[in-house]
Amino acid sequence: MTTPDATDVLTRERGGFRTELIAHGWLLPSRTAVLPGLGPQANAVYDGLAALISRTTRARFAAPVTAVRFPPVFSASMLERTDYVASFPQLLGTISSFTGEQSEYRELIDVYDRGGDWQGRLSPTGLAVASAACHPLYAYLEGTTAAGATVYEMTGECFRHEPSDDPMRFVAFRMREYVVVGSEQQARAHRVQGIAIARGIFEALGLVIDVVPANDPFFGRGGAMLAASQLQDEAKFELVTEVYAGRPTAIGSGNYHGTHFGAEFALHQADGTVAHSACSAYGMERIVFALAARHGFEIVDWPPRVRELLGLADVGAVA
Repeated sequence: MTTPDATDVLTRERGGFRTELIAHGWLLPSRTAVLPGLGPQANAVYDGLAALISRTTRARFAAPVTAVRFPPVFSASMLERTDYVASFPQLLGTISSFTGEQSEYRELIDVYDRGGDWQGRLSPTGLAVASAACHPLYAYLEGTTAAGATVYEMTGECFRHEPSDDPMRFVAFRMREYVVVGSEQQARAHRVQGIAIARGIFEALGLVIDVVPANDPFFGRGGAMLAASQLQDEAKFELVTEVYAGRPTAIGSGNYHGTHFGAEFALHQADGTVAHSACSAYGMERIVFALAARHGFEIVDWPPRVRELLGLADVGAVA
């Protein structure tokens, strides 16, 4: 008798979790497995979570929190300016549309009617889908003097092309971020404080959390070197919890960018030196599903304190 391969076991766990989420109405299947919708209970938890994070961060961050919003689409040039093309070409997504004349339109329709590759007749629009919620912020702040006196809050619809049936790894997802631009000391302190705040929120919700050094999935020949540098410099930490047995999953992170964005977007400190930046990030859908994995699929059965924190104390109550 052979022992099941660890990868096969994990695949079955992921598939089983997805099946349960669908069966209990947390996930709404769509045409593609990597882009499901969220059902009523999942949406209620999401809304409560977003409100809890906002309340807690406003009370605990040292600097005032200012909420801003940017669209999920930006100029494709941002993928160059943030170095995303060079670092993560396997994750990015650009937008194409039809820009031809009437004769070319007839050709496109002919290809379409024959079931051919009509998408090959489209042209780049110069737009791309955002890969991280915070990237448009740096373009907005471009050329300004940063004092680290503000924590910028934003929730963004993000896209990363890593298709998977795993409900903890969507192609499109929402990310809540808190960003500071200022001195190295301010940026590093923000990262430390952001991790502490996130950990407190997660543990108050009954999740078992560990904070671990991490690195991003850099691409190409320099990828391993960049990833090793991130670990050595302690530039990125992830807050992880077990959704699948023995396999910690990241649901939040704290990131110190150094002067990467400051140099690219001409962000300076009052003394003229290049500004540093840092962010703390929450993977919103991941947190929602981690809570379901921890407490079950019926909110009415969740611990009263968790329901209270999420504003769900009356869910399932008898009128």
